[in-house]
Amino acid sequence: MIKTRLKLCVCLLALTFSAMAQNRRERVEITGVLKMKRNAAVKLFKVVEGKNVEISNTIPEENGRRFGFLFYPEYEGLYVIGTGQALTYNENYKFYFKGGEKLSLSLLDSTYVLNGKLNSKENIVLTQWHNQIASLEDKSVNFGKRNSTFVDFFPLLEEQNRKSKTFLNGKATGNTKFDRSMKDYMDWDLAGYAANFMVTPRTAYPSVEEYSPFYSTLKPEDFASSTAAVYSNPYGAKILSALISLKTRQQAVKSKSGLEMVRNTLAFLPNDTLKGDFVLEVASHLSKYEDYKVLMGVNGKYILTNSQKKKDKEILSPLLTLKTGDPAFNFSYPDKDGKTVTMADLKGKVVLVDVWATWCEPCRAEIPHLKKLEEEMKGKDVAFVSISIDYRKDKEKWLQMIKDEKLGGIQLFASAEGDLSKYYKITGIPRFMVFDKEGKIVALDSPQPSQPALKALLEKTLAN
Repeated sequence: MIKTRLKLCVCLLALTFSAMAQNRRERVEITGVLKMKRNAAVKLFKVVEGKNVEISNTIPEENGRRFGFLFYPEYEGLYVIGTGQALTYNENYKFYFKGGEKLSLSLLDSTYVLNGKLNSKENIVLTQWHNQIASLEDKSVNFGKRNSTFVDFFPLLEEQNRKSKTFLNGKATGNTKFDRSMKDYMDWDLAGYAANFMVTPRTAYPSVEEYSPFYSTLKPEDFASSTAAVYSNPYGAKILSALISLKTRQQAVKSKSGLEMVRNTLAFLPNDTLKGDFVLEVASHLSKYEDYKVLMGVNGKYILTNSQKKKDKEILSPLLTLKTGDPAFNFSYPDKDGKTVTMADLKGKVVLVDVWATWCEPCRAEIPHLKKLEEEMKGKDVAFVSISIDYRKDKEKWLQMIKDEKLGGIQLFASAEGDLSKYYKITGIPRFMVFDKEGKIVALDSPQPSQPALKALLEKTLAN
C-alpha cells in the first residue's frame, strides 16, 4: 500500500506544480480501482477546442489495481477519465470539476460505477445520465462488438430522447453553471450517439426515408452557433463533423472533393472560427504545397485565432520544399529594446540571419568572426540579424550577453518555442541564412562567418 501511494504522489503531483502558480482553484482528488479484465493505463484528459488532450496517465499496481490523480483544474467544466484513446468514446467517461472535488470510482469493462459517498452532486448527476443512456451508447459506440442495426437502434433512440425531457426534474445541484450546462451536455450526447451510429460500419443501412424522427431535429448549425459550446465538449469537433456528414446525406448533397467539398461543408457552419477549424482539418491531410495554396487562397480568411495560426504554420512547414528564390519567412520578433522587427522591415538590404543561443558553444565561437565580417562590410546594404532561440526563462541571460560581448547588428529574441526553427526545419545551431534585397532565399545553410565563402556570398548577392 505504501508503495502504491508513493507512486501515486510521485507520478501525479508532478503535473500540478506548474498549475499552482497560475491557478487558484482547489485541488481535485481522484481515486479508483481498475476492475477490467485487462490491466491498462488510466488516463486523465482535459478538453481543448472540442478534443481530449491527455494531461496525465498511470498504470495501476497489479496488486489491487488502484489508481489515482491529484490535479488543479485549469477551468470549470468537463474532463475525461478512462483507458481509451483521446478521440474515441470507448472506455472513456466524462466528469465535472471546478476544484475541491473528490471522485472515487471503479472502471469496469464497458462502464464505471461511483464508490463511496464523497462524490460531488455534479458527478452524481452525470453518472445517473450515463447510466440512463448506457444502452444507447453501447449500440452506437461498440459497433465492432455489437451487431446493432437501425431496426433496434432507432426505437431506443426515440425512447431515450423522450426520457431526456424529464431527466433533470428534481436534480438541481446548486451549481448554477453546471445546472445550466447539463441540458446542453445531454443534447450533445444524444446527437453524438445518433450521428456516430450512422457514420460507423453496420450490417444494414436505412434509407433517408427510414430515419427515425429524432434525426430531423439535428441541425449542425444549431450546434455550431457557439464556439464555446463546441470547444468545451470532449467530443465537440467529432460530433459536429458527424452531424455535417449526416446532414449532407439527408439533403442528398452529392459527394464532392476539393474546394467544392469544402464550400459545401462550410455552408453548415455559421461561425467563422469553426470554419477555420474545418479548413485546417482539411489542410492537415494534404501532401502537396500547391494544394495547400489553392485551399488557403480561398479559405485562409477563416484562420483567425492564435491557436489556428499556430496550427496553420505547423501544417505548412512539412509541405514546404524551400529553394533559392522562394520568399523568406516573414518573422516578427522583439529586439533587445522591445521593438518589434519583421523580415519585411529589412527589404532593400541583403540579410544575413544568424540563428543561435547563449548556451551554444559553437555559436559563441563564431561571434568574433561575425563581428569582424560586420566591420568589413560596414556601409554596405547588408543587415546582420542574430535571432536567439534561447528559452523564454533565459531572456535576461541573452540581454546580459549582448551587453557583455558588445554584440552588434540587429539582436532579436525568437525563443525556443518560436516558429522560425519549425519553418526552416532547423535541427542544429549555429545556422546562417542569406536573403536578397527582395526578401527571397539565397541560402538556408550558408557558410559560417569563420569561412571566407560567406563574405564572398554576401558580396555576390549585393552585386546581383
